[in-house]
This record gives sequence, structure tokens and C-alpha cells, in this order.
Amino acid sequence: MPQLIIYCDESTQKGRFYSDFYGGAILDARYKDSLEQRLLAAKGKCQGEMKWEKISEYNEADYMLFVDEIMNIVRDGFLKIRIMFTQNINVSKHQSDDATKYGKLYYQFVKHAFGLRYCNPGNLLTYHITIYLDEFPHAPHKLDAFKTHMSALSELSFLKSARVVIKKENIADVVSKKHVILQAVDVVLGAMQFRLNNKHRDIPAGQNRRGKRTRAKERVYRHINAKIRDIYPQFNIGLSTSQKEGPQVRWTHAYRHWCFIPNDRQLDLSHSKKNKK
Repeated sequence: MPQLIIYCDESTQKGRFYSDFYGGAILDARYKDSLEQRLLAAKGKCQGEMKWEKISEYNEADYMLFVDEIMNIVRDGFLKIRIMFTQNINVSKHQSDDATKYGKLYYQFVKHAFGLRYCNPGNLLTYHITIYLDEFPHAPHKLDAFKTHMSALSELSFLKSARVVIKKENIADVVSKKHVILQAVDVVLGAMQFRLNNKHRDIPAGQNRRGKRTRAKERVYRHINAKIRDIYPQFNIGLSTSQKEGPQVRWTHAYRHWCFIPNDRQLDLSHSKKNKK
């Protein structure tokens, strides 16, 4: 019985130019242990949790080695990474509270970003999906409703046809400290929200130049971007990755971005980078 695991993380609900960042990694459950061992070994002397916010001039070289192994695994086809975000110029007409918005966006992320409808050519097998998300950020009593909402994906006709099953009991929030693959997602996701929101240009109050941590993070981001471009030359991090070869690339591609645009969006150019200079 084939089993796929999706690790999910979210970041930056409200950024300067881009918001609602969601990141995910999908893998065949058979390779979970071996991939974890590879990533743990790549951490080297960094024995604590690998997180974007922990990057400094003292450990940036270790993070680059960690990134090298993440992207080696991605390039070799054992791990697929997806990043989703919204652009602030696209304003939804219908505002939701944070918990509702969180559930709606996670639902869309898992529904579309990984191309699950294309994971089972010929529909000969039944694929069971396990979802591990970083610690649920809302009231604990809302977690059960979130799991019910997410498991309802199995009832969608195109996932039924593809024989993709997401059971409520196979959705769990976990502590990222114990899951190195989730840490890998955090680092890549953090890099993208850092660059898209121009945090690489931040200058501390009262200073006339960028801080050392900011410069270290920019170097790590550039390293990640270079690794992505080794796979997809001229990759643009701020755009949805092309589907010119057909929608099945949402499953087959090793790495993809998705700039999510609400169906009811209104355009507000006052939130663009050009107008906020």
C-alpha cells in the first residue's frame, strides 16, 4: 500500500509585499528514515534545530552545507518542495479570521500544490497520505475541526478517481525540533519570505548599514536560489512556476512556487514594491 508523507510549515501571515507563506515537502514513506539520516548528518556541528531565524554570521557555512544536502535530495527526486504565498496587491473581498483563513489556505495548498491528482498513473493503486504540520498556531480545540476539514479532501472527485486517501487520523501537528525534514522546509520557506519581502535590505534603527545577521541570511538565500537555478535555470521566486508542459508537472517537478490569487481578488497597487519605495 503506497504511502506518501507531506511535511507542512507556514510563516509570515502579513509581510510588506507578500504574505501567507506555506511550505511543504512530499516524499515516499519508504525513504523517510534514510532521508532523515542524510539531513541529520548534513547538520554537522549544528546539533540544535535548524531554523531560518537562527542563521547568523557564525553558522551560515553550516546552513549552506545543510542546504546543499536538501537540494541534492530534491534534485535526485526523493523529496519535492512546494512554496505557496499571496501577493499583497491581490486583496480578497471577503476577509476571514486567522483560524478560518489558515484552514482555507492549507486546504488549497494540499489540494493543488503537490499535484496529488497526478501521483497515481493508471489509478492502479491506493495512495494513503500522512500530513505532518508544524505546531498548530490556534486554539487546541480548533485542531480537530481543522483535521476534519483537511481529510474532506479525500471526497473530491478528482482525488477519488486518483485513489488518494487522506484520513483524519493521519493528520497531526508535530514539534519541528523532532523532524529534520520539517526543519529543511522551514529554512527554504524562511529564505523565500525574507527575499520577497525585501528583508535583505533592512537597516536597524539608528544604524547606517545592514546588520551582520541580515547579510548572513542574504548569503544563505543566494545559495538556496543558486541551487534551485541549478535545477530550473532563470527560476523566478515571485511567480507561480510555469505549467507549460502540462498540469501534471505539479506532481513531477522537483521544486515549485505558487503565488496564490483569490478568486474574489481586488487589485490594490498601493501594496506593490514600486509604490512602497
